[in-house]
Amino acid sequence: MARAVPTNARAIQLAIFIAFGGIFVYSITGIYAVGFLFGYDIGVISGCLIMPDFINRFGEMRADGTMFLSSSRQSIITSLLSAGTFVGALGQAFTSDRFGRRGSILIWTVIFTIGVAIQTGTEFSVAQITIGRFIAGLGVGALSAIVPLYNGETAPKALRGTLLVLYQLQIIVGLFLSYIFDLATHHLKNSASWRIPVGLQLVWGLVLLSGIFFLPESPRHLLGTGRREEARVVVAELNGVPIDDALVEEVMEELEFGIRAENEGGKATWLECFSTRNNLWKRTGNGMMLQFIQQLNGQNFYYYYGDTFFQSAGTELSPYVIQVILGAVSVVGTIPALYLIETWGRRRSLLTGALLEAGCSIIAGLVGHFTLAPVGTLKADLTKRNRAGGKSTTMLRDTLIAFAVLHVFSFSIFWGPTPWVYLGESFPLRVRPKSIALGSATNWIWNFLLSFFAPRIAEDIGPLILLIFFGMLLFGYVYVYLFIPETKGLSLEEVDELYRSGVRPWNSANWKPHLTDAIHHNKPAEARDSDEKQGSNA
Repeated sequence: MARAVPTNARAIQLAIFIAFGGIFVYSITGIYAVGFLFGYDIGVISGCLIMPDFINRFGEMRADGTMFLSSSRQSIITSLLSAGTFVGALGQAFTSDRFGRRGSILIWTVIFTIGVAIQTGTEFSVAQITIGRFIAGLGVGALSAIVPLYNGETAPKALRGTLLVLYQLQIIVGLFLSYIFDLATHHLKNSASWRIPVGLQLVWGLVLLSGIFFLPESPRHLLGTGRREEARVVVAELNGVPIDDALVEEVMEELEFGIRAENEGGKATWLECFSTRNNLWKRTGNGMMLQFIQQLNGQNFYYYYGDTFFQSAGTELSPYVIQVILGAVSVVGTIPALYLIETWGRRRSLLTGALLEAGCSIIAGLVGHFTLAPVGTLKADLTKRNRAGGKSTTMLRDTLIAFAVLHVFSFSIFWGPTPWVYLGESFPLRVRPKSIALGSATNWIWNFLLSFFAPRIAEDIGPLILLIFFGMLLFGYVYVYLFIPETKGLSLEEVDELYRSGVRPWNSANWKPHLTDAIHHNKPAEARDSDEKQGSNA
């Protein structure tokens, strides 16, 4: 019997849904929700922090009776989302195994939607809006771990990197559109200026809730829970071939081989994520370290506090407009990553990005240090200061903005998507939800620390904070070179073999797996003869 040619169309549609959050999974159309809501929730607060109605409701009063948002209050409002995401990222490990990947997405989307409703209904209570952001963060953090987990388990290996990049692309699209809505509503004189962009997240949550019922369960999870026939149906559907095609049986054998090997040790524990078995400690450590370095790339400083940062630059452009520009640059930058992730691979993308971003950080940091007015400078004084140097100061200010844009662009191509791709493909089924939870939680705890302390640090040292990110990017380059192997083009089970082989990371791009041969060799003789006969007939 000739094997059908896999189309991968269903896998692409499903990945588009889970990354874009679309409910039309049997077409190429998608409505944004999952990755979209992550980016949107991160970005929308940036513009709200400088909206007059938001400041009047949640700010503090000066001696002259005017209202302002102190750096400490900005930190609390912004960072509580990240605190929730840390808890949610760990919590999904319990729901993903018990309720499945699809059921877990449903549970955490409901939690996110509740958190958004609390924020939208806030009147004057800082406590209410921060609690709402924390609850929404629970959902965001959990989903941030489940999405790469689900996509990594359903995507064909040749497309897995590209499809996981779609997740990052939709985070950036959400970020970009949050800036557009902030720009569109910031001129309103009442609470609609911030309630509209914040409340729109309810739409994304409801879209995902309605569309989740179209998703199949992960075939690896189905096999892991003994539902083999259901897994066969999903594998056939994902590859666009009949259920009795030889390809389906080959994929099933490969999955079962890996699952049997992983289940020999009984039920997995959290400590096993750091065990020496199959070098799990290296794999979990690498996943956590890449997420840590990603957060200290410096891009989130622009995402969270870009409006405030560029306002202090005295630029002629509205800070809202500049944020929209940065968001658009992020979207454009992520598109090449869809191609580069499977051509350049993971290592080369990370190494190149670290160097490019490091250069942008040090230039923007030094230029900003010598051109920006201190935080809190009155607008009239700020304009006088920034224009005092004539054309040279204007040129330096434009240089600052240009390198900030280049920084965000470079991040979007390389360090934005790649750590999530690596996290989604590095772990065996046995510990995958837990290890991905640890990686995602690392991302969010450092996101929390950055959003909480960045405005305080920037208040003291200004743009020199970018030099901290410069140092981290240099560290990231060295770490990737020494410890991160290339996983491009490998199945999740072949990644296990890669780590067991002991190949040096800098030589891993040329490493070849032998898993498929081993599976075929271990089949009964009559099954091998049957396969060979079918192959000759084909």
